[in-house]
Amino acid sequence: MEDEFIDILNDDLSFLKTCLKSEAHKHGYLHASVHVWFYTVNGEILLQKRSPNKIAFPNLWDVSVAGHISTGETAIASAVREIKEEIGLNILLKDLEYIGLHRELHQHTNDFIDNEVHYIYLSKLSTNINQLTIQEEELSAIKLINIHTFSEALKEPNHESIYVPHHPTYYSFIFDEILKRISKS
Repeated sequence: MEDEFIDILNDDLSFLKTCLKSEAHKHGYLHASVHVWFYTVNGEILLQKRSPNKIAFPNLWDVSVAGHISTGETAIASAVREIKEEIGLNILLKDLEYIGLHRELHQHTNDFIDNEVHYIYLSKLSTNINQLTIQEEELSAIKLINIHTFSEALKEPNHESIYVPHHPTYYSFIFDEILKRISKS
């Protein structure tokens, strides 16, 4: 997993400086990432299983596609790039719908602090997942899960040993937004 330059942000999300991603994590500097949630008209969500080699949440199921926004890159350009890299899908900008921001802080080790603001996008998945190609350095598997099954699984006492422990308000926001779109389909 290659180091890259990313923009460090002030609390108001304005630009502060540029540094390597590894330095941002070492010091816990606030930086931006994208989260893309793919859903089907049948009420399923695409999840990725994080690579066992990841420092943050290895082997846990997570958002369909996620990644850091590189220096000088827009959030939507980053989302398109990450989708292509992680699941091999070419997507049009018009197929991504921005739905909001979410800020999270996770201290994984003393020198790995993930202090991120996520730019969140939704997209309807119309490609069979068997046609997707995973980036093995980043993830080890993908699957579709029914949104209600997923929601119930997050209520189980051991869910943090299976799914990335995003805040419950984050997950409920995602589920509500996806359900709104499915009901219109």
